[in-house]
Amino acid sequence: MEVKEQERVAKPVDQKALKEETAIVLDFLPHGYPFDKRPSHKKSPIAQAIGKERFVLLELVPKKDVFLQPYEEVYIGEGKRDKVHHIVGKLPIDKLTSTAKTELEFVIKDLVKRKENNFVAFFNTAQSLTTRMHQLELLPGLGKKHMWEILEKRDEKLFESFDDLKKRIKLMPDPEKIINKRILAEIQGKEKHHIFVDI
Repeated sequence: MEVKEQERVAKPVDQKALKEETAIVLDFLPHGYPFDKRPSHKKSPIAQAIGKERFVLLELVPKKDVFLQPYEEVYIGEGKRDKVHHIVGKLPIDKLTSTAKTELEFVIKDLVKRKENNFVAFFNTAQSLTTRMHQLELLPGLGKKHMWEILEKRDEKLFESFDDLKKRIKLMPDPEKIINKRILAEIQGKEKHHIFVDI
């Protein structure tokens, strides 16, 4: 089991493709992974984090003597980083610690709330994927009926908020909750099409 855990390494990451400038720490392991059997002086502290823009799970190594806290935002862009030494790579979800898994849902909820305008913009601009499938139908709980109503109402006037969506679309499932669900499902690798998450 331990050998398998060690084999699950983070994939090298192409910073430009990511477009992530800031990450939110989900868990911090000051002594590295417990399953890493190397001597302690060879192990690096590890932070498990999620990108703020495209919800990419990342493995980060902090600078010397830097201790990171869960929910802390750290700069990971191209410029001078004050707390992060380097990005190891993208992190497979099955390598998340139990703490990171617990925090993941809370952090996603918080980001969706803070970026409400971005997600409302998705409802205002979503397009057809094929002649039979629309991007809106990829959201859990949204069927053809909801889709047509959303398209019709946004032609009259663009949506301004989650509340506006709920008011104007009959029996609309809570837009905030369905976006949270969709992001989590994409991170977990349960979805073929990715709307919000880079993998």
